[in-house]
Amino acid sequence: MIHDANMMSPTATAATPLASNSSGGRKKQRRFTSRKQSQTAATSAIHFSAADASNVPLTSTKPFLALVTLLALALTIQFAIVFSWHHKRHDVHVLGIHNNGNVVPQLPLDENVGDLIYVSNNNNNDSGDLSHLEPHIPHMPPIINVHRIPDPMKLKEETLSGHKPTVAGVAIIISEFLTELHRSNEGLAIKAKATGVSRDEVHQAFVHLAKQHLLPFEEQYTYAKRPIFPIRKDDSIFISLASFRDHLLSDTLKGAFDQAKYPEKLYVGAIVQNCFGLKPYEGEEGVQCRTGAQVVGKNKQGRDTTKVSDAPPDRNGIEEFCNSPQHKQYCDNGQVRVLYLHENESLGPAMARYYASKLWGGETYFAQTDSHLEFYQDWDELYTNELKATKAYPKSVLSSYPPGFQKENGGILEGKPTPGARLCTCEFSSSDVESKIIRINTGVGYHGEEERPTQIPFIAAGFFFASAEFLVDVPFDPYMPWCFMGEEIMLSMRAWTSGWSIYAPRNNWIAHQYRPGRMGLPKFWGSVGRLFGRPGPGFSNQLQLKLIKRVKYLVGYKDCCTREKLEEEGSELVLQEVDHYGFGNVRTREEYLEWAQIDVDNKKCHRTEWCNTGSLE
Repeated sequence: MIHDANMMSPTATAATPLASNSSGGRKKQRRFTSRKQSQTAATSAIHFSAADASNVPLTSTKPFLALVTLLALALTIQFAIVFSWHHKRHDVHVLGIHNNGNVVPQLPLDENVGDLIYVSNNNNNDSGDLSHLEPHIPHMPPIINVHRIPDPMKLKEETLSGHKPTVAGVAIIISEFLTELHRSNEGLAIKAKATGVSRDEVHQAFVHLAKQHLLPFEEQYTYAKRPIFPIRKDDSIFISLASFRDHLLSDTLKGAFDQAKYPEKLYVGAIVQNCFGLKPYEGEEGVQCRTGAQVVGKNKQGRDTTKVSDAPPDRNGIEEFCNSPQHKQYCDNGQVRVLYLHENESLGPAMARYYASKLWGGETYFAQTDSHLEFYQDWDELYTNELKATKAYPKSVLSSYPPGFQKENGGILEGKPTPGARLCTCEFSSSDVESKIIRINTGVGYHGEEERPTQIPFIAAGFFFASAEFLVDVPFDPYMPWCFMGEEIMLSMRAWTSGWSIYAPRNNWIAHQYRPGRMGLPKFWGSVGRLFGRPGPGFSNQLQLKLIKRVKYLVGYKDCCTREKLEEEGSELVLQEVDHYGFGNVRTREEYLEWAQIDVDNKKCHRTEWCNTGSLE
């Protein structure tokens, strides 16, 4: 053996059996020497003598050279694998393609993988340290539930300093903002009754409070481009769920957990905007709840006539869910995080989704949904696998307009999943209220034989699913109150320019209750008007028409909303901190508009063949 040869010295070899000088000893010596030479010659390919070993460098030996050759081969194979993966990440079907005349811009080829995929410095947490999830946010009582969190000032300071952020600390910061907003609105409501109040006064009060309470938090995390918490790699899912006076909130939660394959990995951040009635808690007068505009008959022209009536306090879907014996465990485990708002202080879906996004606690995936959904069995695993099937994963987003349902089924979606629809089309709204904002819609759906999901240009605010790094690259904008329209085109453009590719899932594993006006359900714009003594949607519409200019500025409406024109008309406040919630630096706004076939100057959306044919993976 090589080991034995290396260990024996020449002196030891000559001394042991050959010590005798007798003739017998000399004969034995000759026989031994002959055998030794024969053995040495027969095994010279793999052995060397100790004398040779002392003169030959280790690096010249054949075993060493063979080892070096094997290592070189292994490194070559590893390099080939890495190079192939990197090449695929820059594949023209993902990052650049000439397809029916539509050009998808390529990412710079000198970008390294770390530039393409955000990785938290602390994202090796595979469910290890979860101390930032403690203490849990109590799910009851409404509005003042956050007040019951122990040591609130300490948690707030540790979160704002970045020293030891917690989900509870974030909830306290947002709750303080909402409390001060409530007080400010009470003062403005009194003024409205006495002398009237303008939309600019209401907006200025909001911006003042946002800068006071939300800006320090945003500067610590959003502006620094880092996640609040380490991103866990345990396949956990966070659902951002904004609910406005929704009787299906409890069913939605039950369906999400009951139909999940891994309910223990599911977390919900719910923003519940309810009417709690008169004297809902000590020190709060409350308001008389009202219905939406309910259809009560027909006029002489055959058109619906509507009426708004008094109503009891809204059902609290969180309370119903958490009191259910089957589901109580999820609330006790801190898997349901909730903040409450008085319904007349709702600032619209964009702001509610901002609040909800801040209840994220480091989960692997981020999903945004409405609060009136049904879920298919194992929906969580199905969407996770579908996301991983996209060619641009992990920087990919799944989004769609789910199919509708009418008959309520307790949050359970039964039957065979239907083929997914692609969000391929858009139009500039002709509604005066929506002020020519871009609205998105579906195009040609899947046929069923597609091997992988295909790209689309738009994200639906009512449902999308992505890796949680999305929250770092595309943080939600806290300066878009009262906006019902505009959030979808902004989400789409901001995500795409930040290097995220958008895909339609090939199947529908959720369903959505679409709610036409004739259902008579309350809308947030009616509540805003009542708060300021202006019943109806009129006052809310005025506020939206002002704030939607923030969206138009970013999209590039040169006819109304350049910075210069907004400053000239005194509307520069709508651009508060806008640079931190604009586009990414991977692709440009102009490249997106060309890719999505949107002509902002002429207010036209053209057909995107690549989307409808599913030719872009």
